[in-house]
Amino acid sequence: MTGSKEKTPRKLTTAKPAKPAEPVEPAYRHLHLATFNEIGKALTSSLDLKEILKVVMENISTLMQPKNWSLLLVDDDRDELRFEIIVGEGAEKLKDLRLKIGEGIAGWVAREKKPLLVPDVDKDPRFSRKGDEISNFKTQSIICVPLVTRGKCLGVIELINKVQHDNFSEDDLLLLTTLADYSAIAIENAMFFKKVEELTITDDLTKLYNSRFMHNRLEYEVERARRSEHQISLVFMDLDHFKEINDNFGHLCGSRVLKAAAKLIRDMIRSTDMACRYGGDEFLILMPETAKDNAILAAEKLRAALKKHIFLTEEGINAQLSGSFGVASFPDDASDKDDLIHKADNAMYAVKNSGRNGVSGA
Repeated sequence: MTGSKEKTPRKLTTAKPAKPAEPVEPAYRHLHLATFNEIGKALTSSLDLKEILKVVMENISTLMQPKNWSLLLVDDDRDELRFEIIVGEGAEKLKDLRLKIGEGIAGWVAREKKPLLVPDVDKDPRFSRKGDEISNFKTQSIICVPLVTRGKCLGVIELINKVQHDNFSEDDLLLLTTLADYSAIAIENAMFFKKVEELTITDDLTKLYNSRFMHNRLEYEVERARRSEHQISLVFMDLDHFKEINDNFGHLCGSRVLKAAAKLIRDMIRSTDMACRYGGDEFLILMPETAKDNAILAAEKLRAALKKHIFLTEEGINAQLSGSFGVASFPDDASDKDDLIHKADNAMYAVKNSGRNGVSGA
């Protein structure tokens, strides 16, 4: 009809013209079906993000035979891609590497939300050699697809250097894109479930555990310590003169101070320790299998770091705060969970009453 426009079919982005697809052999077709079956099971049977990613990537690797492969997730806060899974030569050297959205092949795919086949990276200006230089690996060809759902890119899957052939094919690109489309749905569901879980146990402002979680966890750790006959310690921390921050500079600045204090706590405690915002400007730090003397030393290090820290620098305020710390241990000081909190709280108030900025044991 005159004046009508014919819609152009969507094409996959590629660095060279597509070749006619070759017939799929029965054995390879069977492998296709098996791979889709395994990934389908992962999509419907689990909401654990790491488990889903592991199943998806292992099956894709088996099917497509890359020498190196990785799955990168988008870090929205930093507008970067980070390696969630990476397998192959030089993988250990790349685990801490981050790519800006738009940087390299993976960054381009994440930004454009389009799959990409690059048979020869030396001929593609989008390729970044940063990863090769760090890992001493030579990338020749790449196939990379985005994990997109509801118009949002969650990450990318990247396969490098096919084992049996020089280059990946258009069929590989189409297959990987199809797998990524299904995988993105499962990953989004797992991320949503994880976020809901985090909201039920963490404090919204500081991202530390909330008091409800700490009460439950503390009860569990006390019983575990009772059975195994080892010690646990609890540090009760209160910011000194925090009310003056709110009164003088407003509650928004007060919230920023609490977030900064929480980050300081997270950075200084061990991975086995658990910190929570107990209420207002009060924090608890649970230290499993830790004697009181060692907990007091840890609290003293945190006290010194807190006193040294400069808060609200971006606002030009440059405030300094101190903290009062009380430490109690089970079973030496307390008989149960509530008693442990009470003894640590009393020790903290002993510091408050004697001038603040100190550590006291129960």
